[in-house]
Amino acid sequence: MIRIYVIGLSILIVAILANGIVVKLGITSWYHFINLLSKNGNQVFTMISIIDYIWLFIAYPIVLGFGYWVGDAIHKTILG
Repeated sequence: MIRIYVIGLSILIVAILANGIVVKLGITSWYHFINLLSKNGNQVFTMISIIDYIWLFIAYPIVLGFGYWVGDAIHKTILG
């Protein structure tokens, strides 16, 4: 149970940091994407750039996977 908590906390911290960075860079985050989708419907798909798509559907899942890996490594280091 502690392993799941450590991994979940690590993913959460990495996600918060990643979202903060992409907002500063002007890249669409999932929060912004969902907001645009709720306001503009299907038009949102023409409103965002290819960089936004790459971030949302390729890079962000990889970053979250990195958060899992970090959490698992922390758990193994602390609790063996």
